[in-house]
Amino acid sequence: MLAKVWSCAVVGLDGALVEVEVDLSRGLPTFTIVGLPDTAVQEAKERVRAAVRNSGGSFPDKRLTVNLAPADLRKAGPAYDLPIAVGILLASGQIAADVSQALFVGELSLDGALRHTDGILPMVTIARREGLQTVYVPHCDAAEAALLGDITIIPVRSIVEIAAHLNGERYIAAYEGQPPAPESLSYSVDFADVKGQEHVKRALEVAAAGGHNVLMSGPPGSGKTLLARCVPSILPPLSLDEALDVTKIYSVKGLLPSDLPFIRTRPFRSPHHTISNAGLVGGGRTPQPGEISLAHRGVLFLDEMPEFSQQVLEVLRQPLEDHTVVLSRAAGTLAFPANFVLIGAMNPCPCLAHSHRMPPCAWLAQPVIPHQLAEVLHVSPAW
Repeated sequence: MLAKVWSCAVVGLDGALVEVEVDLSRGLPTFTIVGLPDTAVQEAKERVRAAVRNSGGSFPDKRLTVNLAPADLRKAGPAYDLPIAVGILLASGQIAADVSQALFVGELSLDGALRHTDGILPMVTIARREGLQTVYVPHCDAAEAALLGDITIIPVRSIVEIAAHLNGERYIAAYEGQPPAPESLSYSVDFADVKGQEHVKRALEVAAAGGHNVLMSGPPGSGKTLLARCVPSILPPLSLDEALDVTKIYSVKGLLPSDLPFIRTRPFRSPHHTISNAGLVGGGRTPQPGEISLAHRGVLFLDEMPEFSQQVLEVLRQPLEDHTVVLSRAAGTLAFPANFVLIGAMNPCPCLAHSHRMPPCAWLAQPVIPHQLAEVLHVSPAW
């Protein structure tokens, strides 16, 4: 018997519909998943088998084939657990329902409960665009899924609940999410709390107003990092569309807080100077957004900027000009947004002489022991 269920894959920051086809036929008991699945999808065989049995269902002892179409699109992640389980229950006659207008996404635990799944927002976006009426998501992701509106969101806690719902025995109420309302934003550090530094504050105000990039140079402890962290508090509030763009990036990356399904504040990202090219601009075998995309609509702060490798700084040229980064890999070409304000900070001298009000050092002419290290070693600076 054949059953078909709709699911979704995430390609870059967008969703792509995936048709999960489940076929039961005579033969030795086997469970095969085809359609370019990765390791996480292949392991769904064990999760689904245990979840169905531990939920009181009957796992069919037949030849079981699951096809994830289109076959040329690589499938990654555990979001296909729920649609595969629903397809098996439909094909084996344990569920009788019309699911042609429904989308299923969710990771299963071995006891049949559903867990958090990354990328819910772009999945719901493509479901609404393709005209599907209902989306079944894990209960903990319902608030994120309901951000768009105009589509029915069913929060599911376990296989037992969804089986009873589809069989008409015990219905699950649709999630009634409220549209995000304007609210007063709070920041951990606020620009108004900074005392003094009037010239730097004026420069940062001009940069925030015009979207300009800034490079601050000063001795350690002068407040460069604090001032940079305060910049998001003087940027204009995110509009609804901008907030949805930022939320989508964090959802795909798996960085969306469980208690905050909608990001309303400007992002602030401060990567360490040892970051790689792929970590900064994005990349990987399956391209993922990097730090510059996570800073989209916000601030990217590079502390100790001269310590970053020249190659890492060079890759920022094109994103700073085009406000987007295009990654070309064997699997395809993806574009990620990267519209951010770049703030850099640096010390005026490698040996920190300026911070100790000492004469300029001969750093480039001869080796010099940094003053902080000299104090620890109890030796005199080499002037």
